[in-house]
Amino acid sequence: MNRTEFIVATAIILFVAFCLGWFASWLINRFTRVSKAEVGELDRMAQALHEAEETRDQAITYLQQREAEITNQLSQTEAELRAAMDGLRDARQEAEELRSQLSGQRAG
Repeated sequence: MNRTEFIVATAIILFVAFCLGWFASWLINRFTRVSKAEVGELDRMAQALHEAEETRDQAITYLQQREAEITNQLSQTEAELRAAMDGLRDARQEAEELRSQLSGQRAG
């Protein structure tokens, strides 16, 4: 093989390698291409996800506010219950004292 034949063979091999690379690139581009409909669908899904996240955040905020209100109501109700129980205990004690005084007057 002389020098000219070697150069021609190398050029042919390089050209075939270039053609194979170009064809592989074209195939990959063809299979991975995203159509405008798919981009639109992705945009719609992204918008729906964004709206869902906003709704979730609003729901969390509402639940936290509601929990704070209910906790406050519970504290108030417990305070009222303690006050009512103290009043009932005092009323029972007073009634018992009045009964004992009344019993002492009847006996005396």
